Amino acid sequence: MTKSDNPADPFKKALTEATRALSGEGELNVTFSADPAGVTGDTMRLPLVSRRMSRDEVLLARGTADALAMRMRHHDAATHARYAPAGPMAREIYEALETARCEALGARDMPGALSNIDVRIGADADKKGYSQIKSPADAPLSVAAGYVLRQAATGRALPPGAQHVADLWRPFIEEQAGGALADVDAALADQSSFARLARRIISDLGYGDQLGEDPDQPQEDDGEDSSEEEEEAGDNQARDQDDSDEAEASPERSQEQTQDERQAQVSMDDSSDEEMGDEAEMPEAETPPDLPPPVSEASADYKVFAQTWDEEIRAEDLADPAELERLRAYLDKQLDPLRGAVSRLANKLQRRLQAQQNRSWEFDKEEGVLDAGRLARVVANPTTPLSFKVEKDTEFRDTVVTLLIDNSGSMRGRPISIAAICADVLARTLERCSVKVEILGFTTRAWKGGQSREAWLAGGRPAQPGRLNDLRHIIYKPADAPWRRVRPNLGLMMKEGLLKENIDGEALEWAHKRLLKRPEARKILMVISDGAPVDDSTLSVNPANFLERHLRDVIAMVERKRAVELLAIGIGHDVTRYYQRAVTITDAEQLAGAITEQLAALFDSDPRKRARVLGMGSQRRG
Repeated sequence: MTKSDNPADPFKKALTEATRALSGEGELNVTFSADPAGVTGDTMRLPLVSRRMSRDEVLLARGTADALAMRMRHHDAATHARYAPAGPMAREIYEALETARCEALGARDMPGALSNIDVRIGADADKKGYSQIKSPADAPLSVAAGYVLRQAATGRALPPGAQHVADLWRPFIEEQAGGALADVDAALADQSSFARLARRIISDLGYGDQLGEDPDQPQEDDGEDSSEEEEEAGDNQARDQDDSDEAEASPERSQEQTQDERQAQVSMDDSSDEEMGDEAEMPEAETPPDLPPPVSEASADYKVFAQTWDEEIRAEDLADPAELERLRAYLDKQLDPLRGAVSRLANKLQRRLQAQQNRSWEFDKEEGVLDAGRLARVVANPTTPLSFKVEKDTEFRDTVVTLLIDNSGSMRGRPISIAAICADVLARTLERCSVKVEILGFTTRAWKGGQSREAWLAGGRPAQPGRLNDLRHIIYKPADAPWRRVRPNLGLMMKEGLLKENIDGEALEWAHKRLLKRPEARKILMVISDGAPVDDSTLSVNPANFLERHLRDVIAMVERKRAVELLAIGIGHDVTRYYQRAVTITDAEQLAGAITEQLAALFDSDPRKRARVLGMGSQRRG
C-alpha cells in the first residue's frame, strides 16, 4: 500500500471517522467536494481541503461536518415532513428552526462541536455580507429566526455577522413570538413537540396562513358531515316527492305551467333572433392589440414578476471616486503576490496575438527574402532555383471580447479578487493588441427579492410569479473606453455588500445583446462563474429548475445563432453541464492561466491547437 503524498489526507481520514461517530452512521461515506455541502443518501459532502490546509479550510470543514452530523443524529425526516408548512416562507422558517434545534441539542453533549459550527455560521454570514447590512429587510427573516432561537437555546453569542442579523430582527421576533421562544428548552429534545412549537412561532410571526392543515387535528367531523349530507339528500328527495304529488293532484295547473314555459321559451328565441340580427349589422370588432413581447428571446415561457426595479448601472455610479480609489488600492495589494505569474501569462497572450497580426509569409516567390529553410534542396540539386519568401500583414479581423463576471455572494473572497485581477490584465493586454474589451458583472440589488418581492407580497402572492428579485447589471468597462479611464472601477468588486444573488440566464442574454450591437466582425463572450444560478426568492415560489432551465435556453440560443463565440470558466463548480466550451478549475489561483489559455486558443491559427485547448470542457483541472 503506497503512502499518500497529500498532507491533507490524514486530516480528512480523521474527520471522516469523527463524523461517522458523531452522526451515529458507521457506514457513512464522506467526500470533500467543490459542490455545495450537504447529505445525499449515505454520502456527506464537505468543503474542499487543499494541500495547504489553511486554518480557515480546516475549521470550515470541521464545522460543516459537525453541523451535518448533528442533523443526521437528531433529525427524523418523517416527523419533519408531517409538520412541514405548505407555504414557502413558512417552510423556510421551519427549516431554519429545525437546523438550529439539531445544532443546539448536539452541543449540549459536545460543547466543542458548537465552536466548530460557529466557524461555519460565521463564514456563511461573511460570504453573504450580513455584517454590512443596515436594516432587517436586507436579511432573511428565516435566517434571523434560526439565529435567535439558537441563541435562546444555547445562551451562546453568535459570530459577528450572524449576531448583527439577530440583533436587527430581535425586537420584532421577540415582540411577536417571545412567548413561544420561552418554551424552547422544554421542547428541544422532542422533535414532534418542537415542530408544534415551530408552527406556533411561524404563526406568531405572521405566516399562519402558510401553515396548511394541522396534522394533530383529529378527523372527527367526517361522520357528522356524512350524516348532514344524508339528511340533506333525504330532504331533497322528500321535496321532489311532494312536487310530484302536487303535479298529479293538479293536472290543470301543471298544463298551465307547461304552456307558460313554452311561451317564455318562444319569447327568448325571438329575442335571440333580434340580438343576432343586431350583431350582424354591427361592424367587425377591432383587432385586439398585439401581445407584449416575451421577456426573454431565448424562452417564451420565462416570466418576470416586475422589471421596475432592475438596473443597468456603471460601476462609477455605485461608489464615489475616493472609495473606488481605495478599493482599487486594495485590489492592487491582492495582485502583488501574483504579479510575476500574471505578467508572464499576459506577455504570452500578447506575443501570440501580435504573431497572428504581423507575422505571416508567402513562400516560393521569385524575389523577396531568401528562404533559408529550403536551401537544402538547392544543395542537393544545384539546378533547383532559389526560393524566396515575402512577409505580409494578415487580415486580423476586428475583434471585441466581453468578460461577464459572476458577482454573487459565493464568489466572495479569493475568487472575486482573482477574477478582478484577470479582467484588469486582459483589458490592458488586449488593448495593446487593438482588441476591444468590455467588462460586465451581474448580481441582484438585494437579498431575498428586494422591491419585487415586496410588490408580490402586497399583490396577494400570486402563484409562480417568475423571477422575483431586482437585477443589477454592472458595466465596469465599456468596449470603447480606454483602460486607463476605468482602471479604478474594477476595485468595486471588492466592495462589501455588492455581491448577492446570481441570475445567470438574464445576465448572459444581456451581455449577448450588447455584443450583437457592436460593429466588430468577431465577437467573443467569456463567462466566469462559480456554479448554477441561485436566487432564493425566485426559487422559493417557482419550480426548482426555473432559473437553470432558462440559462440552458439562453446558451442554446447563443450557440444556435453563432454570431458570438461563447466559452466559460467555472470556479470550483462544474459549468461544463451548461456550456459546450468550458473549463472547470478547483482553485481560484488557476483562473489567470485558464483565461489566457482559452483566449489565446481562440486566436490560434492552427485549428488543431485551438480544438485541443477549447476541448477541455470534459476535463477538470487539478
